[in-house]
Amino acid sequence: AQQEACDELRRLWQNKDVCLLHGVTSSGKTEIYIRLIEETIARGLQVLYLVPEIALTTQITDRLGRVFGEHMGVYHSKFPDAWRAELWQRQLTDRAFPLILGVRSSLFLPFRRLGLVIVDEEHETSYKQQDPAPRYNARDTAMVLAREYGAKVLLGTATPSVETYYNATVAGKYGIVSLTARYGDVQLPEIVVEDVKELRRKKLMKTPLSPRLIEEVRQALADGEQTILFQNRRGYAPVLECRTCGWTPRCTACDVSLTFHQHSGKLVCHYCGAHYDVPRQCPNCEDTDLRDIGYGTEKIEAEVKTLFPQARVTRMDLDTTRSRAAYERIINDFERGDTDLLIGTQMVTKGLDFDRVRVVGILSADQMLSQPNFRAYERAYHMMAQVAGRAGRRGRRGIVVLQTRQPDLSVIHQVTENNYAALFGQQLVEREMFRYPPFRRITDIYLRHRNEQVCAQAADYLAALLRPHFGEDLLGPDKPAVGRVQMLHIRKLLLKLRPELPVSGVRRTLATARDLLLAQPEYKGVRLHFDVDPL
Repeated sequence: AQQEACDELRRLWQNKDVCLLHGVTSSGKTEIYIRLIEETIARGLQVLYLVPEIALTTQITDRLGRVFGEHMGVYHSKFPDAWRAELWQRQLTDRAFPLILGVRSSLFLPFRRLGLVIVDEEHETSYKQQDPAPRYNARDTAMVLAREYGAKVLLGTATPSVETYYNATVAGKYGIVSLTARYGDVQLPEIVVEDVKELRRKKLMKTPLSPRLIEEVRQALADGEQTILFQNRRGYAPVLECRTCGWTPRCTACDVSLTFHQHSGKLVCHYCGAHYDVPRQCPNCEDTDLRDIGYGTEKIEAEVKTLFPQARVTRMDLDTTRSRAAYERIINDFERGDTDLLIGTQMVTKGLDFDRVRVVGILSADQMLSQPNFRAYERAYHMMAQVAGRAGRRGRRGIVVLQTRQPDLSVIHQVTENNYAALFGQQLVEREMFRYPPFRRITDIYLRHRNEQVCAQAADYLAALLRPHFGEDLLGPDKPAVGRVQMLHIRKLLLKLRPELPVSGVRRTLATARDLLLAQPEYKGVRLHFDVDPL
């Protein structure tokens, strides 16, 4: 199957510059990448291999290093500046690395003879640079870079983004090659859905882990196998609340509640990073009974250590992976079998390959499904399918326990059946109806100011300038879900652009409106930015 996929990619590249390799988890996509890299280097050309997360480079570096050795350079932000500057300088010489493995910033390294760009896990949101500007999507920028050099692009994933799949199957812009079976005919994991609401009603669920998940973890530990538990929220508890009056501590600079981190004994704002002391009593009613609500990865870790005292447990989130060494230590320990149970945020969903993982627990699917974003179901499918794909990659069939309060949702059935086509069909109908990508191009326009009234008036003024040009395609201005960050009030306009509109004309119109707004003395201090193709 891998050989056929390679042959088909070579054939498609004769007419197309971009191809999508859509292969189920553990179908052997990396082996195909290695073959194509070898062929490209043999022709005297360079290869750029993009991965979404630094965590992923650790494992892939070992695998590619065994094949390409000193011909490979690795580039990401956890390396010291001096080391990165040295690699940059080397790429300008005759000793340039033929293969660069890196995260999105490696796009901007100097290349001379680029022949192939591989974008692994192309659906990942980590490819989008959000702050600071320039705001770009590394996947799309890679295609522009490849076109400059006349190079080919390979997008690889088990769960393509709706836009990419649309371009490959409906629009015919990209070639597409599918791998439908796992390497070695290993079965895809069995996915068991646990109805958390029903279990709590029957008082069968005393911990964040359902009885079925506890049983499966216990069995895996007894058999010397490993478990991954996925909870996409770091910290100990998302909310601290007064039991008497319902008061919750909030950030003084942002419109968000604070997350309790037990390890540091602090309340942390996940938007501006500010730390606060935990209050001894409620400032509202002076009651001392403050309880934590919800589960972050720290709290899951504490519960798991109580449930399975004999297990060796590790947590992998932003708090435990501040340095490159920490990343590598956690992944290497788990790979060697020195850790039995890995608890993590979305870092653990991204293409990691472990031999002995049999059980995967998705502890709260609802958290992902209730995001105020038109991509919520698509992203939830990506995350759940990807983390499920970490189970049973070798030998015995794996099991995934998916915990949710909404077991009847269509996306839950699509994950359990591994039915990406059904998700894609459903999303396409909804997005065409509500004028979202891939049928429109979205641009978010954000205005920020310390004075809420000035910010609101500036947004109204900008909307009045733009509405004659875009009509009903311009929505807002509105206050976003988080209306204040770092003492700046926020207003947002949403532009849904028809594909036939010329990009240069739209850019000119937006730039003119921006300049007119900022020329007004009362709006001089307003901060304005545009986010094209936001996530």
